[in-house]
Amino acid sequence: MDGNGRWAAARGLPRIAGHHAGAKAVRRTVEAALELEVGSLTLYAFSSDNWKRPPAEVSALMRLFRVHLMAELAGCLKHGIRLEVIGRRDRLDPALVTVIESVERRTAGGKNLRLRIAIDYSARESIVRAAARMAGNTSCANFSRFVGPDVDLLIRTGGEQRLSDFLLWEAAYAELVFTPLMWPDFTRADLESALHDFARRERRYGAISESPALTAG
Repeated sequence: MDGNGRWAAARGLPRIAGHHAGAKAVRRTVEAALELEVGSLTLYAFSSDNWKRPPAEVSALMRLFRVHLMAELAGCLKHGIRLEVIGRRDRLDPALVTVIESVERRTAGGKNLRLRIAIDYSARESIVRAAARMAGNTSCANFSRFVGPDVDLLIRTGGEQRLSDFLLWEAAYAELVFTPLMWPDFTRADLESALHDFARRERRYGAISESPALTAG
């Protein structure tokens, strides 16, 4: 979900206007994910590094998170969306934490889409916390129980071509799509295009393809 601020600046708008436009893109993308039968969708809303931004922008973002989580609850319940928030909570406003816990509890039965929102999230911190909870069982399968499910496709908007501390463990074998589109401009068609691209890729997980040239005796 990269590019909200730059999208606003290009239009002579305050950065918060870009975040409001980005929130609309979240709704479009979630609706599209449901229609396209995506099982799990994780959105990077606020990284642990984003605390370095101006306090006024951070405060506005936290208010935006709280308002939209409450506003989208009815839609989540209607469409069978299980909403989870990943990341630290000890640095969030208690009012926002209360809303997060309420929405998670009330949508826990959702079966159609697992929607994960990353707030105050750092993949490195997530890995460190998981390692501390392993209690001696250091298998990859057990590790994933504490970190999160594997990611098949990772899409980054905004033109940057890096992971920026996002889902480092989960995206070990993810297919990557980088687009110059700013997040507020991301549409259903863009998600569908990325999924079509993904479907054309060959995922070998370290193995090799069995082509006629290789298998002929």
